[in-house]
Amino acid sequence: MTDAPITQDVLTLPRKLPEGGKTNLIGLTRPQMQAALLAAGTPEKQVKMRVNQVWQWLYHWGVRDFDAMTNLAKPYRALLAENFVIEIPEMVSRLVSEDGTRKYLVRIAGGHEVEVVYIPEEDRGTLCVSSQVGCTLTCSFCHTGTQKLVRNLTAAEIVGQVMMARDDLGEWPAPGTGTGENGPRLLSNIVLMGMGEPLYNFDNVRDAMKIAMDGEGIALSRRRITLSTSGVVPEIARCAEEIGCQLAISFHATTDEIRDKLVPINKRWNIATLLDALRTYPKVSNSERITFEYVMLKDVNDSDEDARRLIRLIEGIPAKINLIPFNEWPGAPYQRSSNNRIRAFADIIYKAGYASPIRTPRGEDIMAACGQLKSATERARKSRAQIEAEAGL
Repeated sequence: MTDAPITQDVLTLPRKLPEGGKTNLIGLTRPQMQAALLAAGTPEKQVKMRVNQVWQWLYHWGVRDFDAMTNLAKPYRALLAENFVIEIPEMVSRLVSEDGTRKYLVRIAGGHEVEVVYIPEEDRGTLCVSSQVGCTLTCSFCHTGTQKLVRNLTAAEIVGQVMMARDDLGEWPAPGTGTGENGPRLLSNIVLMGMGEPLYNFDNVRDAMKIAMDGEGIALSRRRITLSTSGVVPEIARCAEEIGCQLAISFHATTDEIRDKLVPINKRWNIATLLDALRTYPKVSNSERITFEYVMLKDVNDSDEDARRLIRLIEGIPAKINLIPFNEWPGAPYQRSSNNRIRAFADIIYKAGYASPIRTPRGEDIMAACGQLKSATERARKSRAQIEAEAGL
């Protein structure tokens, strides 16, 4: 397990790409982009305007060719092309489930691969985004957890997943179409619930989500973005303060004995420590509910007593309990609780005054359901120094 979140200075210029020594504009925050454009020769008096123009071309219109940025003079387009590239992860394959769920295998720098899932619903379209290649954690019920950590994704690789999905969905707006809620919204929500623990890659996740929330581009509101953590307690408050998105907790057990086995990070920050952090979570004071994710495992965590104990544990925390039928995968050591058992568990929670929706499994036929993601490539666990070096930190 990583000892501490990997951090970087948000004002530091990104490292040059290996080929051609050019900087990727994707993934730069506005201050980073301003610094990069200045360093490339943009006059100081023009740089704020140029950032706004380039930002809209990249994130509102989805343009990848500098020559298509027609409100920029040709010499300035040439300057951009000489110093920068526009690169997002490469889609290697796309599988479409019978229920319309799409699972993408995408390739990033170094030839590594991650999986991304798009889930269409009547009133929304949710993209499940990955934050690491593999995972720092080893949750025993999760297929992703059996793939060892390779490295953190960069901000470009995280927001690039969103851009790649928008490409596939054909939802970049046509000229004259408004931004934000007035634009096309096939992809209306982001959940950081793919491969990896987002809070162990905090800075890159934060920067990518700030880009996704920026009103001049992809323009998703903070309420449409949910970050799921297994309980990296020291970073939870930062999530509210620096990102402001919705929070979900991968909880899954009501005793430390069981949670130690299901979610080993519990050995470092146990249930009591995690719940203390949630009770003081800045957004809770504004009555924003925290989602507790709870995978239903037969004869492990699905008893009536577990349900009652869960209610006692979360007392005083505005919460929703999201019950997740276990999605089986080859070699999984657990079985899904029966439908009757899940409904009985949900009923106890509901009668205690908490919303307790039972998540409908999606994309099971293409191994795209919750807990099933695992890229085709396996890599050995690397040291933190190697991970930081590969991510350019």
